[in-house]
Amino acid sequence: MADVPATARERVTISEVARVAGVSKATVSRYIGGDRQLLAAATAQRLEEVIERLGYRPNQMARALKRGQTRLIGMLVADILNPYSVAVMHAVETACRQHGYSLVVCNTNRDDEQERHHLVALQSYNVEGLIVNTLGRHPGELLNLQRELPMVLVDRQLPQLNVDLVGLDNADAIEQALDHLQARGYRDILAVTEALDGTSSRQERVQAFAESISRRAGMHQQLLEIDADLPGRLDAFLGARGRGPQAIFTFNGVATLAVTRVLHDSSCRLFEDVGLIALDELDWYPLVGNGISALAQPTERIGVAAFDCLLGRLRGDSGAPRRINFKAELIIRGSTHPRD
Repeated sequence: MADVPATARERVTISEVARVAGVSKATVSRYIGGDRQLLAAATAQRLEEVIERLGYRPNQMARALKRGQTRLIGMLVADILNPYSVAVMHAVETACRQHGYSLVVCNTNRDDEQERHHLVALQSYNVEGLIVNTLGRHPGELLNLQRELPMVLVDRQLPQLNVDLVGLDNADAIEQALDHLQARGYRDILAVTEALDGTSSRQERVQAFAESISRRAGMHQQLLEIDADLPGRLDAFLGARGRGPQAIFTFNGVATLAVTRVLHDSSCRLFEDVGLIALDELDWYPLVGNGISALAQPTERIGVAAFDCLLGRLRGDSGAPRRINFKAELIIRGSTHPRD
């Protein structure tokens, strides 16, 4: 029993493997490091048996640090409950795995101190690159990280960072939605967004909405940020008829859920008294009434492109920072049926 670890809870060390197998630590290192061809067949066989019997598991992080490569990619997200963030994160993780990397995800939960804490943690993990989808309330820390490792932004521009940005063509998505609403006969449009807290993508959508409406004769616009008085403000919009058929245009999935809940609890006839179109496509949209029309973001392509940009930088691409915009796909359902 001398070759069994003292307790089941103790981590087996490379020294113990070497002692039990009767070889040097260097020989064990060669075996687990992929240089088995340098060892005698009998030695390799003995090491295989000892490692299996002892349950030895190499410390991959220590080995990675010794090589100078951790094969870790960090991803900083503002809200891991946001369906968009989850979808992009899934695509990034899949791309990482296909190229032999592991993804470390840090959720700031829209909290400044959490963002600062996670940035410090990511540095300690020795990530090789960073994908950022957050508010960037700590540009100093991000700038310091940018000097040390490649970085790519997703969806949200941070002016202080001169790095690649991958996201949606917001102006085109807004144009597609308003073209559709106008063709269906809607004239009085209420845009609903989450708070304009410096998030560049939200600001781009608001600006594109105002500019596009101003070019459309006979169409009227209002803008509403989500707050505690959302039910009252939506009720006021629905009660102010006279400018033509009304529609609500929600600027992301969070806004769509909030608006749909209010409409469901109100006295209006869902999608009869008011139309609804959403920017973002979520699984539950087809289940509401005759379905919610949506501009689907190509989240998989966005996530893969973000990783590809980062991988290019890791491999030495020193070209000028790029902005890669993807087009949304219009999905028409019953919430925007034609108006007389």
